[in-house]
Amino acid sequence: MASLRPIVLVEDNPDDEMLTMRALQRSKLKNPILIARDGAEALNTIFAANPLPSVVLLDLKLPKVNGLEVLRHLRADARTRLLPVVMLTSSTEEQDILDSYDLGANSYVRKPVEFSQFTEAVTQLGLYWVLVSEQLPEEV
Repeated sequence: MASLRPIVLVEDNPDDEMLTMRALQRSKLKNPILIARDGAEALNTIFAANPLPSVVLLDLKLPKVNGLEVLRHLRADARTRLLPVVMLTSSTEEQDILDSYDLGANSYVRKPVEFSQFTEAVTQLGLYWVLVSEQLPEEV
C-alpha cells in the first residue's frame, strides 16, 4: 500500500496552529501533518517531502518569506507547480485574494474568528483535499 501523502500546514500563529491541528485530527484523517512556521521553512519542508503533500495550507503573513512568495516559488518549480495550495488566512484584503489566485492558489479561505466555525472550515478543507479531490499522480 502506498504511503499517505502529508498535509503541510504553514502557520506562524501558535493558537491557529493548535486549532488547525485539532480540527485535522478530529476529522480522523490518517495523513501525517508537517508544520512549517515561516515561509523559508515551508519551502524546505515542501521540497524535501517525498511523496509530495496532498495539500498545502498556507498562511499569507509569514516571517522570513511571505505566503505569496512561497506560492510563487511553488508555481515556478516543475515538481510543485500543480501541488494543491489553499491560502488559509485572516486577511480580508481584496488585493491578497487577487494576488493569491493570480499566482495559482487553488483556494482562498478566510480563517473564521469563531472557534467552532474555524474548526469546521479546517475539517472540511482536510476532508476535501485528501479524500474527495483526486490526487496528483506521484510521478508528477
